[in-house]
Amino acid sequence: MMEIKVLGTGCPKCKSLEKAAQDAAAELGMEASIVKEDDIMKIMGYGIMRTPGLVINEKVVLSGRVPSVNELKQILTQNQ
Repeated sequence: MMEIKVLGTGCPKCKSLEKAAQDAAAELGMEASIVKEDDIMKIMGYGIMRTPGLVINEKVVLSGRVPSVNELKQILTQNQ
């Protein structure tokens, strides 16, 4: 099972990324655990400068923007 983390402190973009990740995983039929990480110290531990961030299986794959669901599907497929 893929582990997806959405890094962010609860801003609208972070919530949009979380929803888009859920939609993309569902459309691909992937089994994924999607977790929202809002602890600023843990977020800083991933070394991203801008939220929202997307982490797949402990690898940072995106930060600072919300991609489209189609782009997210490509990212998920490439990082499974």
